[in-house]
Amino acid sequence: MRNIATLLVLIFVSFSTYAQQVGKKYKIRTVGFYNLENLFDTENDSDKNDEASPIMEMKGDKEEVYWDKIDKLGEVISQLGEEKANTSPAILGVAEVENKKVLEDLIASERLKKKRYSIIHFDSPDKRGIDVALLYQPRYFKPIHFEAFDPNIYDQNYKVYTRDILLVSGYLDDELVHIIVNHWPSRRGGEAKSRPLREKAAYKVKQIIEKIKENDPNPKVLIMGDFNDDPINSSFKSVLQTKSKKKNVEEGDIYNPYEDMFRRGFNTLGYRDNINLFDQIMFTSPLLDKADKKDFSTYKMFKSGIFNKRFLTEKKGRYKGYPFRSFSYGRYTGGYSDHYPVYMYLIKEDK
Repeated sequence: MRNIATLLVLIFVSFSTYAQQVGKKYKIRTVGFYNLENLFDTENDSDKNDEASPIMEMKGDKEEVYWDKIDKLGEVISQLGEEKANTSPAILGVAEVENKKVLEDLIASERLKKKRYSIIHFDSPDKRGIDVALLYQPRYFKPIHFEAFDPNIYDQNYKVYTRDILLVSGYLDDELVHIIVNHWPSRRGGEAKSRPLREKAAYKVKQIIEKIKENDPNPKVLIMGDFNDDPINSSFKSVLQTKSKKKNVEEGDIYNPYEDMFRRGFNTLGYRDNINLFDQIMFTSPLLDKADKKDFSTYKMFKSGIFNKRFLTEKKGRYKGYPFRSFSYGRYTGGYSDHYPVYMYLIKEDK
């Protein structure tokens, strides 16, 4: 994990030197994704199975735990991308939230309230009542369309009630971008048995992209989420046909920078004693500075990364080396999430 931090420093030093040489200034916008690990409120919702959430199963002061978790998540989000963009993410996809109210509490927290985040959220059909959503800073991003898609997944003729896939289209400064936020079906029952469910979710994403192309033929699409699959799995390589090398990306292809990170041993969570990189942000070809031409006249991906600071990592016990989770064996640990956030810097010339 130190390697990725060192690499970031070297890349930014190199880029800063280049920018100074040519006398250019750049806008930097951070796009991120964060699985918030069971961000549930403390009220029982009779329409959902929220009693199964860790906070509802706890004994003791649930309110104190809830507000401490809100504060800790706000702490992480406030730091995500701040070092180079001088602010938290312009656009942040989130997963494992119970409802819009918990998001309203989050963006009103001490560390985030001055950012004036807005929320796009739909209640999904997930049995546990967990949803995906998008947070954004209106001074940078202005949505013009948003829609939730049911992935419409069946398993042995039974409907799988899982999370919606959220599409938000809008202008990042003056450029039209499309964000697809995902939380695909889990690996419950084993990776092989559950694989077709995630492949079907990937196929729905492919359909959404085709729908976008009806009005925007060569769109800038950011596909983010907790996919419950690693970058080399069939949902990506066979269905979405993602590419891991810039030189192989053609118009309309999807580039996934997290595949190379995965092959080098980086991760965003530990699952059943395995190291996985389920959290990713990939994107279509117009956002790629292909062949390192340093053409940043429009927004291009400059760097993708995993926000795995030391304070976010468990330092002892069974989960040593894993993300410092909030809940374990029915108790609140004082941690943050069982996933690391992921992020991407988009940059363009500031004319």
